[in-house]
Amino acid sequence: MAQPVVTGLGAVTPVGLTWKDTWEALLAGRSGVRHLTLFDASDFPVRIAAEVPSWDSGILHRKDVRHLDRSTQLALHAAREAFGAANLVSGEVDPKRVGVVVASAVGGITTIHAQIEALHSGGYRRVSPHMLPNMLVDSPAAHIAMELRAQGPNMATVSACATGANAIGEAGSLIARGQADVVVAGGTEACITPLFMAGFCQMRALARGDGSPEAACKPFDRRRDGLVVGEGAGIVILEAADHAASRGAAILAHLAGYGMSCDAYHMASPDPEGAGMAEAMRLALESAGTNPGDVGYINAHGTATHLNDRLEAAAIKQVFGSESVRIPVSSTKAATGHMMGASGAVEAAVVVQVLRDGIAPPTLNLHDPDPACDLAHIPLTPQTVDAGCAMSNSFGMGGHNAALVFRSAALE
Repeated sequence: MAQPVVTGLGAVTPVGLTWKDTWEALLAGRSGVRHLTLFDASDFPVRIAAEVPSWDSGILHRKDVRHLDRSTQLALHAAREAFGAANLVSGEVDPKRVGVVVASAVGGITTIHAQIEALHSGGYRRVSPHMLPNMLVDSPAAHIAMELRAQGPNMATVSACATGANAIGEAGSLIARGQADVVVAGGTEACITPLFMAGFCQMRALARGDGSPEAACKPFDRRRDGLVVGEGAGIVILEAADHAASRGAAILAHLAGYGMSCDAYHMASPDPEGAGMAEAMRLALESAGTNPGDVGYINAHGTATHLNDRLEAAAIKQVFGSESVRIPVSSTKAATGHMMGASGAVEAAVVVQVLRDGIAPPTLNLHDPDPACDLAHIPLTPQTVDAGCAMSNSFGMGGHNAALVFRSAALE
């Protein structure tokens, strides 16, 4: 079986318009949580979110901004960066051997929202002919394929907040099975709309951010009171190891393991024992042929909701046992917000960069760790780590659980 390796990273997030800027911001402890500007939230109980800043400032061609859903725009930008970072050029690789696995949890909700308003205000003639293709969850994958002339396997994995991680795991499986040499994989999300935010407000799942917005998201902290909705895109270029070697590509890390499970318990609450989360982690370690003691860093799902953080900590302790007091853990959602379907992909990129640089970003706002979440947290400031192997966790509504294990290129 072919070994999938990482050869390129791309991202656009609330803290950076490129992967390089995002990584630097995470290490610098900068937060992307701000007061909402994408719509008037004056009558909402929560008025904060993690928006991508300055997005309409000439980054994309005017036609793309006018005709594509915001989630597709973000995905295209991140894919272009990642493809270029991998030193790949369309036409220089067999297009039938280049795949795309990119999706979002929600789909083109900004398009749907705008077109519902158009329908109500002006009738069906005001609805855009671009609406139907833009509202589809697979629209980002299709547009990336057209942009890069990728004619190989193409699909959109949809598993709520595990979407981005599942996309990368399934992309790795395509390479391992020999169905592609290169796969553009990841997730994207642009869901900061009145309807989406209203739904989360009604679920009482959001941090209020009554003080400083930057201090609102507090994963694993005793004072945590909910998540912050974010937007963004993360793309990882996966490549068969021998294909990467044949063209002299720099290998950033190896995708060593992938595990997924379902709680089969509740649409909005995780299994009360964290069993599904633990199973995904166990399966990822097993497929990587890795022992718990080999893992040197975990990027936690860490949403800053009371149940998720407590149960994820319990699941980590189930899987890693006594090693859980040693393995450094952080949640970057404190800085980026919860980017829904994009989070798992951006956080996978974080894990790859940690393996390369030997330094891990902190969990911001973690001043008073909850005793029920007693892990080896990295609070407030970055920490040097000795990690040859690292894990990224992603868990979503409906009980979708995914875990990815990456191994340092230096160990191969």
